[in-house]
Amino acid sequence: MTVTLEFLARELEAELHGPADAEVSGLGTIGAAGPRQLTFLANPRYRAFLENTSAGAVLLSADQREHCPVPALVVKDPYLAFAKASHFFDTAPRVPAGVHPSAVVDPTATVPESVSLGPNVVIEADVVLGEGTVVMANSVIGAGTRIGEQGRIWPNVTIYHGVTIGPRTTIHSHTVIGADGFGFAFNGAGWTKVAQVGGVRIGADVEIGAGTTIDRGAIEDTVIGNGVILDNQIQVAHNVVIGDHSALAGKVGIAGSSRIGSYCMIGGAVGISGHLEICDQVQILGMSLVSRSIKEPGTYGSALPVDKQDRYRRNVARFRHLDELSRRVRRLEKARGGNSED
Repeated sequence: MTVTLEFLARELEAELHGPADAEVSGLGTIGAAGPRQLTFLANPRYRAFLENTSAGAVLLSADQREHCPVPALVVKDPYLAFAKASHFFDTAPRVPAGVHPSAVVDPTATVPESVSLGPNVVIEADVVLGEGTVVMANSVIGAGTRIGEQGRIWPNVTIYHGVTIGPRTTIHSHTVIGADGFGFAFNGAGWTKVAQVGGVRIGADVEIGAGTTIDRGAIEDTVIGNGVILDNQIQVAHNVVIGDHSALAGKVGIAGSSRIGSYCMIGGAVGISGHLEICDQVQILGMSLVSRSIKEPGTYGSALPVDKQDRYRRNVARFRHLDELSRRVRRLEKARGGNSED
């Protein structure tokens, strides 16, 4: 799509510095964008790229305007404006409404004429699809599931029975929603499975990345709030609750019955133990292990940063003696009749 800078200024509520009729037809990075591409500067550390950019236009804040040699669109939040502008250049194919001849649709399912069902899609009994929903090739929607309007299900997604999904939610390929949670009781000789009788409830405007798994509840539902974004390859165990507008990066694993608040941000490969509570507005750094509840907003982390191998090995050897060292310090403090600050 080709748009004028005047159009972008109007849609993004930006202050335009440059010719209104100039056009851009794509997106680029601040260092590599060409004369027909729109880019942005959100971090002043990259100002050197701005000063030498060949972009057709740059989204930036007012304090960077004087350093921009090309047309500029001044906004309060350049990255947010870029996110909005990106949709004008989206290359995802537009899928026409209709049911592919190879799709299998149970006669009890509700499928409006505005819905698109791709090749080999399976829609089981009593499924209800909202207006404008797209279900792409080889995806399966289990019995009794409800999907709100304008949902977008990419190829090879499996949604089990009894799942509820709000409007405008996107689910990417190879995601599985509503599989059984990991519930077993040891019977002395082996394991007796606990029937997972709960469901999954997903809110509106949720985005779920490729290869993510959201287990159904053991008794009550697993719940994903409105506006949540989940990256690729995340594991959400049974009875987990994720509050509105939280964001989880790839490889996060959440054990059963933990509750995550609203507006939380959880970095990649974080592990969260079961039956914990994380309050609203918590940020957890990547590779951290959360083994206790977090009751106060803020930023938390527990991972060790990468280091030179020889120094890392020395530190690991010292870590093994921390308990012994702690006991020695306590004995010395007791012998002195005070503490280490005396």
